[in-house]
Amino acid sequence: MADAHRRVAVAERAARAGGAVARDAFRGELRVETKADKNDLVTEADKDAQRQVIATVREEFSNDAVVGEEAATPAGGPGADVEVHKSLPAGRDTWVVDPIDGTTNFAGGLRLWATSVAAVAGGGVVAGATYLPTVDDMYAAGDDGGSRNGSPLSVSEKTDPETFIAVPVGAFAREDGGAERFGACCAAAGRELGDLRRFGSMQATLAFVASGEIDATFDPDREAVWDTLAGVHLVRQAGGTVTDIEGEPWDPESEGLVASNGEAHEAVLAVARAASERTGPES
Repeated sequence: MADAHRRVAVAERAARAGGAVARDAFRGELRVETKADKNDLVTEADKDAQRQVIATVREEFSNDAVVGEEAATPAGGPGADVEVHKSLPAGRDTWVVDPIDGTTNFAGGLRLWATSVAAVAGGGVVAGATYLPTVDDMYAAGDDGGSRNGSPLSVSEKTDPETFIAVPVGAFAREDGGAERFGACCAAAGRELGDLRRFGSMQATLAFVASGEIDATFDPDREAVWDTLAGVHLVRQAGGTVTDIEGEPWDPESEGLVASNGEAHEAVLAVARAASERTGPES
């Protein structure tokens, strides 16, 4: 499908351009602010990177809608005249942007963060790109498979869940009993899986599942489209499985997200459900 090929090329170009803006600010003097809570950070680099992504997209797709994590981008400069939505507009071709996925890592000087772009057309995701600027890794997929730096993407071939490396993603917020829920998933992982990691970037984590660098990831909660769409598309195009917490095919309205190589998905679901079922200190 020619349009999908065009859109994935633009997604790659936009993610790389936005990521370069963020990389220029990395480990420099940053003005860090908070959004929903004291652990939900944003920097000027997030906003500047998003403006650059939008400007790059608009060179080819000037009439499409944009959904971005940073809805209020700075006035002036490229992309500043675009209305940025916070949810997918019905019936419109849309670009979904996370300019820095892993802002806490970015603000602290940790190298693991990503710039992520997805294209929605005809009612579904047709392209996704996740770029890791500090290591220059590009994960991208259209409608006929995906690649990492030009080499084909493929999920891992492991079949024994006791050898799986899995990564919990999401906030596990304190006010929602996050410590108890995280403890429950760690205990379940100890019974069902091989080992856990935690990276601090959902889009990077999903890209790692798509490439076989890890075997699975899970989030018991619903997340925003900018945290999920590109990465879910990568995993599916790489041959993996992505469901909700009940094992049904994932979509942006789903409760929870579980992604794996598909070989022992039920075991990963069991770990995710352990976190979902543990809702607070008295559960």
